[in-house]
Amino acid sequence: QVQLVESGGGLVQAGGSLRLSCAASGRTFSRYAMGWFRQAPGKEREFVAALNWSGGNTIYADSVKGRFTISRDNAKNTVYLQMNGLKPEDTAVYYCTSGDYISKSIRTYDYWGQGTQVTVSS
Repeated sequence: QVQLVESGGGLVQAGGSLRLSCAASGRTFSRYAMGWFRQAPGKEREFVAALNWSGGNTIYADSVKGRFTISRDNAKNTVYLQMNGLKPEDTAVYYCTSGDYISKSIRTYDYWGQGTQVTVSS
């Protein structure tokens, strides 16, 4: 079993930055690909970013390329999402997730955090 807990969400002005963290429990963190999805009111949960077990391979949604950076620290059992140049359309609940494979597909992932709210004001 994997337990994931997000933190770092909050309110930020457009153009600002925010860093989300996801702490994973257990001793098997490094086995998993990790990802971030987000869900805005009335919208489907959408892919944001993901990376493989080592952090050497990363993928991003087109909407966040060049602005967001995903990284991980396996020694700390933590994955991060650095968000720069935030836009109002980035407003959503952000979810941390883990799975066996790096992918943009939600079907790839099987464990989820509770989510953290990110609100970007114009």
